[in-house]
Amino acid sequence: MPHVFEYAVLRAVPRQERGEFVNVGVLVYCRDLDFLGARVHVDEARVRALDPFLDVEVLRENLAHLGLSCDGSPHAGPVSRTSPGQRFRWLTAPRSTIIQTSPAHTGLTEDPGAELDRLLTALVLPPAH
Repeated sequence: MPHVFEYAVLRAVPRQERGEFVNVGVLVYCRDLDFLGARVHVDEARVRALDPFLDVEVLRENLAHLGLSCDGSPHAGPVSRTSPGQRFRWLTAPRSTIIQTSPAHTGLTEDPGAELDRLLTALVLPPAH
């Protein structure tokens, strides 16, 4: 039986004043299955095309921290003590930092983990030739 899920795309926005971004990951939340997960992929060449001086390691560290927030790890800070739904809302709240999210979208799935992989391939990884 399919379940409703929500997803958002994680975007690297090296220079907010330019409004340019590169998709670097996805978040998937499924309330029915108590699931919240993230998959990330940083294409360094694409990110550096927007800002050659960006510290890519800092970007990767921040994305890893978002993964800890999804997992509810105590290392994520106070957000780890909230429900998966509250964490998804916190992660997708508008912000003006180097990592931003798209608006949330919805769909139906029987396997939210598989949706993470599908969305990463469709929306983040460079297109296959």
